[in-house]
Amino acid sequence: MIDRLFLSVLEWAAGHADEGRYSPVAIVFHWVMAVLVVFQLGWGWWMGRLPVGGDKVAAYELHYAVGVVMLALIIGRSAWRAFAPEPINDADKPGWESTAAHIAHYVFYACLFGLPLSGWLMVSASARETDLSLLAKIPWPLLPLQDLPNTRLWGLEALAEWTHWGLVVSLLLLIPIHVVGALKHQVIEQDDVLHGMAPIIPKPHRRPTAWRRRYRAVEKRTLRLARRLWPRPRARSNPRRRRA
Repeated sequence: MIDRLFLSVLEWAAGHADEGRYSPVAIVFHWVMAVLVVFQLGWGWWMGRLPVGGDKVAAYELHYAVGVVMLALIIGRSAWRAFAPEPINDADKPGWESTAAHIAHYVFYACLFGLPLSGWLMVSASARETDLSLLAKIPWPLLPLQDLPNTRLWGLEALAEWTHWGLVVSLLLLIPIHVVGALKHQVIEQDDVLHGMAPIIPKPHRRPTAWRRRYRAVEKRTLRLARRLWPRPRARSNPRRRRA
């Protein structure tokens, strides 16, 4: 019964992938995570400037609660991605842009996993009296660090804090690149990439535009400059072939 239901869900997701779109489950994961990431970045910046007191404690508690939700969501998103097929769209065309997009995608996943995990480690090492929960319903345990000496806990807290800040900076750099890339696909390339994740946005009809011609010209010049700066190594000839 359960296996039939699981296969039916995967077939349903595959139907969307065949049409070049992400499944509704993947779309919900994506946009909910996007909203929570933007909220956490803005909330974290704001609460860091609050004076010490009850408001600051309450702000941190909300930050912790949303972090637990994000950790559960990224685990669920990864599990869904592991089983449900993803669409093959115009972003998968061979070339440097596709390679850069895939690298950015994996860095996003590292940040979305690393931020709540590092926050969880900070709370577990420094705020033992804090009670974590998922959606205020399911208790979320702290990491088992109670037997470690204080010096080790302070070191773990410092490591987690630096990791947290580094991942925040990475996200602040990646988000504009991700948004600009999506807009480029929609406005300049006029392909199905943004439509696949946001079906309410109509798929554009391809037609030559001045923006597309300008982008292609800049891309060609950049590639020529890159080839001059980093020429490809020439293949060495085999001396055995020469003797033959």
